[in-house]
Amino acid sequence: MPRPPRPEDLARLRIPTEPRLSPDGRLIAFTVKTVAPGHDGYRSSVWLVPADASRPARQATIGHKTERQPRFTPDGTGLAFLSDRRLVVEEDPTRGDAKDREDGTQVHLLPLDGGEARRLTDLPRGVESFEWSPDGSRLLVATSSRGATMALDAKRRGKDAKREPGSPPESDYRYTDRLGYLFNGAGFIGGQEAHLWLVDVATGEARRLTDGPTADEGAAWSPDGRKAAFATNRRRDHDLRFRTDIFVIDVETGKETQITGGDDPVFVGPTWLPDGRTIAALGGHLPQNGYRNDIWLFAADGSDASPDGGRNLSAQHDLMPGAAMNSDVAIGEGPRLVPSEDGSWLTFSAPVDGSMELWRIGTRDGDVERITRDRHFISSFDQVADGRGSRIAFVRSSPTETPDIQLLDLTGRRGGRSSARPTGLTELNADVIDELELREAVERRWTVDGREIQGWLIPAGDGRQPVVTEIHGGPHTLYGWAPFWEFQLLAASGLSVFYTNPRGSEGYGRDFNEGNLRDWGPGPMRDVIAGIDALVADGLADPERLGVTGGSYGGYLTNWIIGHDDRFRAAVTCRSVSDMAMLFLTGDISGGDWARLEFKTTPWEDPAYFREISPITYASAIRTPLLIQHSEQDIRTTVGQAEALFTVLRSNKRPVRLMRVPEESHELTRSGTPFRRVENLVQVRDWFRHFLVDGKRGLPPLPKARAGR
Repeated sequence: MPRPPRPEDLARLRIPTEPRLSPDGRLIAFTVKTVAPGHDGYRSSVWLVPADASRPARQATIGHKTERQPRFTPDGTGLAFLSDRRLVVEEDPTRGDAKDREDGTQVHLLPLDGGEARRLTDLPRGVESFEWSPDGSRLLVATSSRGATMALDAKRRGKDAKREPGSPPESDYRYTDRLGYLFNGAGFIGGQEAHLWLVDVATGEARRLTDGPTADEGAAWSPDGRKAAFATNRRRDHDLRFRTDIFVIDVETGKETQITGGDDPVFVGPTWLPDGRTIAALGGHLPQNGYRNDIWLFAADGSDASPDGGRNLSAQHDLMPGAAMNSDVAIGEGPRLVPSEDGSWLTFSAPVDGSMELWRIGTRDGDVERITRDRHFISSFDQVADGRGSRIAFVRSSPTETPDIQLLDLTGRRGGRSSARPTGLTELNADVIDELELREAVERRWTVDGREIQGWLIPAGDGRQPVVTEIHGGPHTLYGWAPFWEFQLLAASGLSVFYTNPRGSEGYGRDFNEGNLRDWGPGPMRDVIAGIDALVADGLADPERLGVTGGSYGGYLTNWIIGHDDRFRAAVTCRSVSDMAMLFLTGDISGGDWARLEFKTTPWEDPAYFREISPITYASAIRTPLLIQHSEQDIRTTVGQAEALFTVLRSNKRPVRLMRVPEESHELTRSGTPFRRVENLVQVRDWFRHFLVDGKRGLPPLPKARAGR
């Protein structure tokens, strides 16, 4: 008999990511992320599954801690991957304590006909990513190493390699002359920029290719293996204006060619077409493409590096490649462009009606064809030619289905259609899901200010129910047909869950995505409240038992709503924004670039405006019982946001509780330490049950176990 889900069930799930097809399309490699035995971290390993489903998926690497980014050799005989196993299997007392070593993660190669994996690289600060050269003789590696050996790296970083015993520690002061020295989850990142190196597979010899003040990202080999394309920001004030261009480097001579141009380009994900003369990329020019990525083509020789250069393939369509779907189960892996064998079309992912689908676009005419059609979240994919057409492997999930690997065959090179429905190749969580009663989401639609708004309801039962409204972050991301453990847990606890995509959400075209510019509060609030009113009018929500919660921007809108509307019996604000000036003055988005794009001004240019749009300005009107959740190492919306809101509410003797989470970042609910993620689920569930199900008025008792006591 199925049972309701519990918070701790989240720790039992196995989550696949990074699917990659072998060159012949017969095997799929992918990474599986699991919770460590002590629930204090994660483990990841590389798995393999045959595309014909002749055998079940199997684990191919030991997965002691972190093994990821599988890449088949070009001849299909081996599988390379990143692993930190050397800290366990290679004893080297000369390199100090394993926890202090920077060289742990390296590229390893596993022969597919049997045998142990061997390490291919030995870079002093490890490897962040890599790609095979077309002939399999070299690796293009991204690393923050400054020298090819430990000694050279230490010298170029100014480290004293010959310190006398008993001498004082080296200075641990941090200095910066620029913004952008922090990043959420990583902390201080100055001096850790990854650049491109060339590694000879046979000898391990490493040679640096690129340099500069910012990281080089998304490196891709040309079809002939003579050049590589990458994205980077080479502008003088790179910390003040987030702009990225595409460059091509000759790997033998080191000569670089800029292939995009203009004052305000933002292009990422360079992808070579098979002709070797053309590069596809996602992005555009600001402000036109500030709220919609397009698919562009550029000449690889640099002849399109001008303000009007390049060809926008997707300009005629209002799709949003690169949009980010929210989930606390499935892992979104960012955008990709994958060309067909003859280069006549590019496969990509983009949302429509709350579903993340696969599409393809013609490189000659820009015509778009939808490849998949379902109510689901395709979070990553890969594609190869298989002789008859193309074979696509992807990770799929839905509100009641955890992520798994599926396969789709496309017949014909141009304009051919799917020969069959996708084939499921894995059931990684069948043992867990078969135990549980998961509830389907019901789509809702309504209109506000001439805009149609899409939302979903997961009902806890029939008739009027207590309802918790969930608001996504971003604000330019989206909810959709994706799994959420928090939603299922609340519904199983007698609380219907309502979630929606108010104006400013991705997936509904550029105009909708720009609908909240200079309007983070009143307009989106109208969209959300209208959806709640419709639930009440339809007899699905009890107006006396309403709750609201959200994280990041969703926390901002939660704070705003309860400061302007007293209908809610309880609220939880997570990693939220209460002071808009603080948002752009602290943390990893500090500065004026995004503020000017979003609000046309900055806190130091118009402080009165930022007070006007800050929820803390209206906090004295809040009477809704509020749980404030914030991680102490959140560098996106710093913990001072929570402290400030708590101070105002407590000083006014309002029902409020501050829940500070140690050692976690802005990503607590998605990738935080497992036992803390589970506890967060418990606290959110119990807070809403206390007020909305049990009907209590005062604050619930403090948890007996807290702060390690």
